[in-house]
Amino acid sequence: MSTLLVDKVKTIKTLNNIADSGLNVFKKDTFTIDNDSENPDAIVVRSFNMHSLDFGSNLKAIARAGAGVNNIPVEKCTEQGIVVFNTPGANANAVKEMVLTTLMASSRNLFDGVAWTKTLEGEGEQIPKLVEAGKKQFVGKEIKGKTLGVIGLGAIGALVANDALDLDMDVIGFDPFISVDTAWNLSRNVQRAMTIEELFANSDYITVHVPLTDETKGMFNQGTFSIMKQGVQILNFSRGELVHETDMEAALENGKVGRYITDFPNENVIKMKNTISIPHLGASTQESEENCAIMAARQVKDFLETGNIKNSVNFPNTSLPYTGKPRVAVFHQNVPNMVGQITQAVSSYHLNIADMVNRSRGEYAYTMIDIDNKVNGDIIPGLKEKINEIQGIVTARLI
Repeated sequence: MSTLLVDKVKTIKTLNNIADSGLNVFKKDTFTIDNDSENPDAIVVRSFNMHSLDFGSNLKAIARAGAGVNNIPVEKCTEQGIVVFNTPGANANAVKEMVLTTLMASSRNLFDGVAWTKTLEGEGEQIPKLVEAGKKQFVGKEIKGKTLGVIGLGAIGALVANDALDLDMDVIGFDPFISVDTAWNLSRNVQRAMTIEELFANSDYITVHVPLTDETKGMFNQGTFSIMKQGVQILNFSRGELVHETDMEAALENGKVGRYITDFPNENVIKMKNTISIPHLGASTQESEENCAIMAARQVKDFLETGNIKNSVNFPNTSLPYTGKPRVAVFHQNVPNMVGQITQAVSSYHLNIADMVNRSRGEYAYTMIDIDNKVNGDIIPGLKEKINEIQGIVTARLI
């Protein structure tokens, strides 16, 4: 059943530890942080699995302090009119630094060398001689002049590509869905691969920065390995499921893949030959956690206070300058004459429309209408019932 929600003091609930710099975005006079609330206005979350949760009638928004939203039941939220935000780019620099660090360290066999050196404990004065005698087993390769293939040229991939060029690598990029903003920020010296197969065939190193979807799941498999150079190094800081683990294990055993660096270890991956398993540290920096928390909080705050939407994964990005006039924000099915019915409901109460915007995304759309009249009190009498009579309304708010 559709509802017209009226904003008052708004309750924010967190399901993980969220940096204080993010929580401080919420003003104490208009927001309250209550992690025991069973029916908050918004939830800020990091990795907490929300798929088994029931959502209260007040819940209007969920903000993921990070990029991936696999821990959030997005389809369920859409059906209930709950906007889901993420924070693309907030942790991009942290992940970029980890990708480049592990790329260089693995090429120089740094991880194996350090682990071997630890085994010399107790050898006393013999250690320098043992080091000189043993170091030849860890002779590595320089990355200068080698080719890095970057799959996915979003916030992280573009940074990796640009900085790899500064390290004198040749860079090939593949992203059929590259955004205009990213294209502006991407160096013109990044070579464009017309197909992903072209990237696979020409790269000495491959790093992947794409979301997990039905299309990308298991994209690294026996078939794609067969296209790649012998001894290619693969870096995965996106999602473990992008790799078919059985096929990866075989490719590591026969040397087709020289190294697999992953931020997503599990029982199978840890046992694989020539694998560097990192305990999900890609975005784990103090700066990244604060950036994600601040970005998530600001998006939630702006949505609750103005209805404007930025960086949603299920609602259309929508913005209308907020002037303080009463605003009706409606999430509805994307079918003909919905906007006409909503505006008619508003005008039937002799309310002038000062401004409006409508954006659609798939089967749903979002409409905001600013009312020119001065309205006494929080509720426009009768408007709730009038909007609820419209078939196809999911949620509506008066701001």
